[in-house]
Amino acid sequence: MNYYKISITAEIEKQDLIIALLSHSGFDGFEEDEYGIKTYIQEKDFNASQLNDLAQKIGFNYKKKLIPNQNWNAIWEANFQPIQINNFCAIRADFHAPLPEVKHEIVINPKMAFGTGHHETTHMMMETMEGINFQGKKVFDFGCGTGILAILANKLGSNDILAIDIDPLSYENSLENIAINESTGIITKVGEINLVKEIDFDIILANINRTVILDTLPTLYEKNISGGYTLLSGILNTDEQLVREHIAQTGFSIVDTKRKGEWICIKLEK
Repeated sequence: MNYYKISITAEIEKQDLIIALLSHSGFDGFEEDEYGIKTYIQEKDFNASQLNDLAQKIGFNYKKKLIPNQNWNAIWEANFQPIQINNFCAIRADFHAPLPEVKHEIVINPKMAFGTGHHETTHMMMETMEGINFQGKKVFDFGCGTGILAILANKLGSNDILAIDIDPLSYENSLENIAINESTGIITKVGEINLVKEIDFDIILANINRTVILDTLPTLYEKNISGGYTLLSGILNTDEQLVREHIAQTGFSIVDTKRKGEWICIKLEK
């Protein structure tokens, strides 16, 4: 399976919007720097006409390069750097040295799955999780990506975790990362939310995107126990009011809102 590496040159104030739009169109593995964005998409999913239209509408230039699948690990090893969230948590790859000064260390080999802690959305989710009691709680990680949030939930005391993602590559990557971290009590599945029949989750983690969040909020409410928490991220600041309106219609209460860059993370209580 081959991928295209897309290198986008764009003004920094446009980058979050570009990432948000591309994340709905099969692109993943975003990397940002002062020059622009690098992202990846399967060769079979690349639509030049769609990307050209978006480039013209938003105002950016791009170049594409075909990347054979067997080179993917080398690409990540060259670009993936450890990160640390205060003394609470550190995320590194297995080729990095351990970071013993933190309470929880997670080893992530991300490949094509989303969720390394580098992006603002994942970072805020993990910061919010620090303030929640996971001991003995039942957890649902909706759109698990690399499995990073499910792994952190396990390290925080939960041994009853369901993690799902619609992407088979994310599913495979989650299994790999769960094994690397020797995490227990995590069941991982491929599928959409209708795959999940349980309605008794203490904590729901949903770091996905606005469209999926709005479509599934009533279902998330149904699956969260009374007094339980649901964490939402993958939401742009510009979409906050729309999301808040939908939240008000479900019955959730907003407990806290974090902001980082152009993104927000919302903590809800049922």
